[in-house]
Amino acid sequence: MSARRLGWFGILRLGLVQTALGAIVVLTTSTLNRVMVVELMLPATLPGILVALHYAVQVLRPRLGYGSDVGGRRTPWIIGGMLALALGAVTAAAATALMSTHAGLGIALAVVAFMVIGGGVGAAGTSLLVLLAKQVDSDRRGPAATIVWMMMIAGFVVTATIAGHLLEPFSLLRLVAVSAGVAGAAFLLSLVAVVGIEGPAQPQAGEAETPAAEMPPFREAIRQVWAESSARRFAVFVFVSMLAYSGQDLILEPFAGTVFGLTPGESTRLSGVQHAGVFIGMLLVAAACGRAARGRFGSLMGWTVGGCIASGAVLLALSLAGLVGHGWPLRATVFTLGVANGAFAVAAIGSMMALVNNGRAAREGVRMGLWGAAQAIAFGLGGLLGTLAVDLMRWAFAAPTSAYAVVFAGEAMLFFLAAVLALRVKGKAVTGQPLAPARGYSPVGGD
Repeated sequence: MSARRLGWFGILRLGLVQTALGAIVVLTTSTLNRVMVVELMLPATLPGILVALHYAVQVLRPRLGYGSDVGGRRTPWIIGGMLALALGAVTAAAATALMSTHAGLGIALAVVAFMVIGGGVGAAGTSLLVLLAKQVDSDRRGPAATIVWMMMIAGFVVTATIAGHLLEPFSLLRLVAVSAGVAGAAFLLSLVAVVGIEGPAQPQAGEAETPAAEMPPFREAIRQVWAESSARRFAVFVFVSMLAYSGQDLILEPFAGTVFGLTPGESTRLSGVQHAGVFIGMLLVAAACGRAARGRFGSLMGWTVGGCIASGAVLLALSLAGLVGHGWPLRATVFTLGVANGAFAVAAIGSMMALVNNGRAAREGVRMGLWGAAQAIAFGLGGLLGTLAVDLMRWAFAAPTSAYAVVFAGEAMLFFLAAVLALRVKGKAVTGQPLAPARGYSPVGGD
């Protein structure tokens, strides 16, 4: 008996979970970061460490995915993860406010909050992607990935825009209130989205039953997945590309505030401009590589490579923008960066959706968790190294403009390296050719 298949309405419902997740994450990684650095005048390394900590917790993604593999159901993990994420976000905002009067206590509370946030994102995000991949027909997986991720970006854009207005005139009490409102609304939205959407735990057509009692220990399961060449190579690409992307994520708003003098509300809206560009970039790739386009506008791999190269080029432009100053078209540059980021991201996501079912059966959660862990490690290192590099360069050059220029240029080089690695990823999700079976295994659930 096959698992329940999702139609377009079901896909849109799952997309609402990503919208909710994005709404909370954009406040914790962008707005709180900016307030710590600019309003509270704390070192940029502090939010870098906090965000790195929340990504470090996500190294547990393979184990969380394994848990959902054993149980065979994903929705309990999604709901539990979103609840943890919402509670962690409110606590993080309160901790930021507390830092203004009791720095040590506020930082300690923020450490706990960001660990909870990391666990929530890992549990909800991993299980959501597996549920989507397993219950969407093969010919809909690419469009489904695009829809869901565009809805997450919509959460970024809407929240950054609305919260940017609600935060003015700015106060720490207002910051906590806005964060609590966003977190509560996001959790309720995700709860409504997943209730009743998943049927009983059943294998897909063509899969053998794998009862929980017959599942191997976690260490054996992760070893089996790592032995699959397609899963391993894709994990390397994810790591490098996300390292390139995350390096600029935590320093863009402080850059706008320090170099261009933007207020908290203005820099938050600038983040919304970037995510709007990501939305457009994803839409372009979906249109160019969809069934209707028939390959006339490039392949998935071409857009992945091109998106990485374009992202690197725009980061070089931002490096120059810091030296030029107020005459530079900052909003246009940030929007273009978002378009380039969206182009490479949606191509990678499309590959992930197709590859997750290729390999040993009943390892989808572990496989998706492996890629999520690669992304989390890269994001944690990228955010920490990016903010640390800014602090070190400001000490070396005694000028914030030069410091940001050097850091943005370094991130551009990482994007160019990611483009090279993308060319080495093999598999039907990228090249259109069938995947070779992993050593000793037969592909299951492929297109």
